[in-house]
Amino acid sequence: MLGVFSSSIVSPPDELVAAGSRTPSPKTTSDALVNRFVQSNSSAISVQIGDFVQLAYSHSNESAVLPRSFAVKDDIFCLFEGSLDNLGSLRQQYGLAKSSNEVMLVIEAYKALRDRAPYPPNHVVGHLEGNFSFIVFDKSTSTLFVSTDQVGKVPLYWGITADGYVAFANDADLLKGACGKSLASFPQGCFYSTTVGGLRSYENPKNKITAVPATEEEIWGAKFMVEGSAVLAATK
Repeated sequence: MLGVFSSSIVSPPDELVAAGSRTPSPKTTSDALVNRFVQSNSSAISVQIGDFVQLAYSHSNESAVLPRSFAVKDDIFCLFEGSLDNLGSLRQQYGLAKSSNEVMLVIEAYKALRDRAPYPPNHVVGHLEGNFSFIVFDKSTSTLFVSTDQVGKVPLYWGITADGYVAFANDADLLKGACGKSLASFPQGCFYSTTVGGLRSYENPKNKITAVPATEEEIWGAKFMVEGSAVLAATK
């Protein structure tokens, strides 16, 4: 899955900007990245949302136990990969039908976060049990919400394209050719919200997240870590 967002939606992380400037490396534009994804994945579907957002996904080579899904409801777009162990109880909590899948659940959880302020984002994602990563874009408010599980079973990566767009994808190789060294693993057990202004750990939401610059030999620009935690929040 792939989500590409202009700087008017997402402010590129300073650490990834610096990493891309430190070592010259090839990059491509956001449009070229989406085109590459569509051309290299059978039955890929891409969606243009306004002038500043593109989403794409494919079921090609997906895991049978960690499938990908896409849904739109009330101008909320969601890409989801993985599975939730507590989907049944969450359906009851959010008043959803028994036929509702993970991607619809995440949309309802996001709506609760948005409409029942101050409903803390870490409370929403902290209740999701399982292996997952997801990208939510709310067109009505131009809000982005991205998260991964705490153990990183469904990897997610982010980087910056040649034209300054921030790209999120489950395929590191896809982003390597488009983002150069402005690339990192998205930290496990964390969420990124434009509403709260950046990256947070949902287990330790008050703990600062810092980025450790990678060495010149590494393909990654930085590794993000949650301060005060014994767990490395982003590894490769």
